Amino acid sequence: MSSTIVYPNATTEPPKVRSICNFPPLSPKDALEERLLLESVSWPETPALPSPLSLELTSDPAHSSFTILPARGGGGQWHVGDQLEVSIAISDFKGQPKKSGGDFLLARLHNLTLGAGVAGKVVDHLNGSYSAVFPLLWEGAAQVEVTLVHPSEAITVLNRLTSEQPDRIFFKSVLSLGSRSQTTICNMCLRQTKEPICDFTDPRTGDPWFCYNPKNMSCDARIAHSMAGYKQTPALLKAKEDKLFQGRVNLKVCIPASGPAGVTVLPKKEGQPEVESSIVNFQASGYYYQGLWRALDGTKVRQFTGASAITQCLKGKVVHLYGDSTIRQWFEFLNAALPDLKEFNLGSSRTNGPFMALDYENKIMVTFRLHGPPLRFVGSIEEIRYIANELDDLIAGPNIVVVFGIWAHFGSFPIELYIRRLQRIRSAVVRLLDRAPKTVIIIRTANPKALLLDVAINNSDWFSVQFDKVLRAIFKGLNVHLIDAWEMVLAHHLPNSLHPQPPIIKNMMDVLFSYTCPQKGG
Repeated sequence: MSSTIVYPNATTEPPKVRSICNFPPLSPKDALEERLLLESVSWPETPALPSPLSLELTSDPAHSSFTILPARGGGGQWHVGDQLEVSIAISDFKGQPKKSGGDFLLARLHNLTLGAGVAGKVVDHLNGSYSAVFPLLWEGAAQVEVTLVHPSEAITVLNRLTSEQPDRIFFKSVLSLGSRSQTTICNMCLRQTKEPICDFTDPRTGDPWFCYNPKNMSCDARIAHSMAGYKQTPALLKAKEDKLFQGRVNLKVCIPASGPAGVTVLPKKEGQPEVESSIVNFQASGYYYQGLWRALDGTKVRQFTGASAITQCLKGKVVHLYGDSTIRQWFEFLNAALPDLKEFNLGSSRTNGPFMALDYENKIMVTFRLHGPPLRFVGSIEEIRYIANELDDLIAGPNIVVVFGIWAHFGSFPIELYIRRLQRIRSAVVRLLDRAPKTVIIIRTANPKALLLDVAINNSDWFSVQFDKVLRAIFKGLNVHLIDAWEMVLAHHLPNSLHPQPPIIKNMMDVLFSYTCPQKGG
């Protein structure tokens, strides 16, 4: 890819915070959308932190509690179709009630024996109290689980890091000219120094990427990309701020119940109106029952059990997968599930791809390619391409299935960069559907994951939940299908994981096949 060299002006003042990220002007339409999206994901104000930090006055899940509210409507009983309301009270380590909001909570309702589970909706009342609302979708026992992912004080830290340290994960490229090669630091957000900068902004999409230009090297000599490392956590955090990210203390810890933690749900009452929540109108995208995902958006999710059922669905089709390692999981699933699907050896690494597999007899082809940077992988420049460009170059049609997911590598960057990436991909999707409207397009959302200190600092669920909301909004109204990985992971009894475990992947793939091969008349 050709590039330009940018020479910093040595007489200018040091860049202001956030100025290390390049935000070129948008069209009026895209700028308005970006502003509305930022408002939609804006978080309640969180407290300024004293220095040094005292943990005593911060949110403590052990001193907090949730209470199931009495059933509204007929006879104090819950029926299938009603909504369950739960009140959550957050207290600090002294046991004193918190007076402000901004804590990050997740909630689910489940029954392990029935293999049932559904995500709940949490509402912040901005005064230390919260509500969780759940649809009641199965008969029998239903247990409530409320998790404090982050106290509000930790959100203050994450906000500051995104603002002041968007380059806390950094990358490198190798530049090679004849017998000489040099390694240089690269990023979407690159701090100005006296070194000239190579501008590798994609000429077609406008996606930004910059590297420092080593002396006596041409920017055009770049041959490889990789992750260089993380800024060390102690250098990012102020005194005692690491105490806000302690497993089993205040990082993704369950909040105890005050009273019963579950209810018994009776059969649906015929002729009686369903009891809806007075707090929020919440519609889950689906739920698990007997370990199987049932969609609530009208999609009939079928079970594709065994290679023959999957092969019959994909016969005569080309499936293109684009994204990160959470999409690569789906390529690996297909490779393992279909013995007649033979992978070509393209000489690529098992981490990066690109990959291609073919079932010649059934005319099935499956490909996988990584999305463009930021990427925490090692690869040659030729292997790294932007999804929007791939879609623009694709010959599409009714037997083409396009699947993509992009989120997990953006956690350390300002959300504006993610919004702009999705806007460019959406434009490419619109162009693709204009020229080939029967192409099937499927998008994977973000999902919650296991969190340790270093993961939380760079890739917290708090970043992911914002990406999830933004992605849904940007692709709303288009002829595309969403696989709701967020709710499918949150509602399942297995632990949250960046790479969900096989039972969850199997359910995701059944949704994918159901979109690809919808039931006739259904």
